[in-house]
Amino acid sequence: MMNTTVGWHVDMEFQEDDQHTRAVAMVRLPDGSEVRSQGHATRHNVDANQPRVGEEIAGARALNELAMQLLTKAHTEIDDASGRTSHPIHV
Repeated sequence: MMNTTVGWHVDMEFQEDDQHTRAVAMVRLPDGSEVRSQGHATRHNVDANQPRVGEEIAGARALNELAMQLLTKAHTEIDDASGRTSHPIHV
């Protein structure tokens, strides 16, 4: 039996100003479909300007949303193939 190794590459881009960070994440799946998500972070006025922290927060939020979309996609595919409603996958 042959095992197939599949790799996914997630692209992440950031847009920032002094107060806000926006992250956009995208993964292209082997079937050619793409899943995209966004995350945001806002710096409080009294916090130091640390762009890396904003990127980490916005990026984590985008990846979390990406994960939820992938779970929804998987459920839809299970339901379509089986003709019934699948049990939720808890994270």
